[in-house]
Amino acid sequence: MWADLLPLGRDKSSGGYRRYAWTAADADCRAWFRAQAEARGLTYELDRNGNQWAWQGDPLAGDAVVIGSHLDSVPDGGAFDGPLGVVSSFAALDELRRRGAEFTRPVAVTNFGDEEGARFGLACVGSRLAAGQLTPQKAYELRDGDGITLPQAMEAAGHDPSTLGPDPERLARIGAFVELHVEQGRALDLTGNPVGLASAIWPHGRWRYDFHGEANHAGTTRLADRRDPMVTYAETVLAARAQAEFTGALATFGKVSVEPNGVNAIPSLVRGWLDSRAADQDTLDEVVAGIEAAAQQAAARAGIDLRIVRESFTPVVEFAHALRDELARLLGPGIPVLGTGAGHDAGILSASVPTAMLFVRNPTGVSHSPAEYAAEDDCVAGVLALADVTEGLACA
Repeated sequence: MWADLLPLGRDKSSGGYRRYAWTAADADCRAWFRAQAEARGLTYELDRNGNQWAWQGDPLAGDAVVIGSHLDSVPDGGAFDGPLGVVSSFAALDELRRRGAEFTRPVAVTNFGDEEGARFGLACVGSRLAAGQLTPQKAYELRDGDGITLPQAMEAAGHDPSTLGPDPERLARIGAFVELHVEQGRALDLTGNPVGLASAIWPHGRWRYDFHGEANHAGTTRLADRRDPMVTYAETVLAARAQAEFTGALATFGKVSVEPNGVNAIPSLVRGWLDSRAADQDTLDEVVAGIEAAAQQAAARAGIDLRIVRESFTPVVEFAHALRDELARLLGPGIPVLGTGAGHDAGILSASVPTAMLFVRNPTGVSHSPAEYAAEDDCVAGVLALADVTEGLACA
C-alpha cells in the first residue's frame, strides 16, 4: 500500500507532496482509497461533503468504530501526515482478519477531505462540514489563490457541491473515532516509545493581517516619504516571535502575499497569516492580543492601515476521557500520554462523537516537510496498536 501511494502528488523538484483538495493529485489519492476498499470487499461510500468511507459490516447498524485520517497535504509536505493513518487503518483491518477476529460492531476506514486547508485556507473542511462547524454558505465563499471557489473546484472534480452540509445522521452512527497520526514533535523519541496516546489538542487559530500602505517607486521615493507596509509587517513578525517566547506559546507567520509584488516597487498591500497555538486558552489569548497590539502600534507610527481578521479558531480539545482510558487499558501500562499543538479531524469531531488519537514516533520531530519520517518498525508497531484498539472496541 505504501509503495503504491508514495508517488501520488509528489513534486520531483522538492521531493515533497502537493496533494491539494479537489486537484488531480487528490483524485489519484481518492482512487487509491477506493481501490483499497474494493480489494477488501468493503462497502465504499463518498459522503455529501466528499469524505470517503470503507465499511466492514453494515454502515447503518450504528455504534460503529471508525479509524482513518486524511490523504491531502500542505505545500511540499511529507509522506506520513496523514497518509500513515489511512494506510495503517487498512493494515489494522487486515491484521484483524488474519487473527480471525469476530466483529460485533461495524468498522469503517475513512479519508476526510481537505484536512490541511492548503488550497482554500481553512483546515479540516470535510470534518467541519460534517460536524456542522462550517456552514455551506461559508464553504461556498472559500477561494484558492487563483480565485477558484470551493464549489467550482468540486464541480471540476466531479462532485456535486449542492450536497454540502451537516451530516448528523452519519455521525450518530459512530460510537468511536480513533485517528492514528505520525507525531509532529519529538516527545516519543525522547521517551523511547514507538507509540503514544493523545491527551488533548491545544487551542489554536489563524488570523489574517492586512497591511495597507502606498505603492511607489523603489528608486525615487525618499525613505521619509514612504508608507511601506512591508516594514510594518516585518516588525509584526518579530513581535510575534517575542510574544511567543514571553508567553511560552507558539506564533508563526508562515504565509504572505504582496501587491503589486514588484522588485522595484514599494508594496501597496502586504497580507500575512498568523498561526498561533498554546497549551491553554488564557495563554493563547495573551499571545494573540500582544501581537495585535504590537502590529497596531507599528502601523500607527508608519501611517499604515491595518485590518485583522480571524479566519479560523479551534478551542482546546480534551479527548473523551472514557475512550482514552479504555485505549490506555487496551494498550497496556506504560503507554505515554501526550498533548499536541497540531489540529486534526479527531479534534473537530470530538464535539459530536467520542474521539481518540494514537501517535507514531517521529525521530526527527520534523513535520509538514519532506524530511518528515517514521521508521518502518515503528509504523508496524502503530498498526498493531491500532489493531489491538479496534479489536478491543469492535470485536467479541
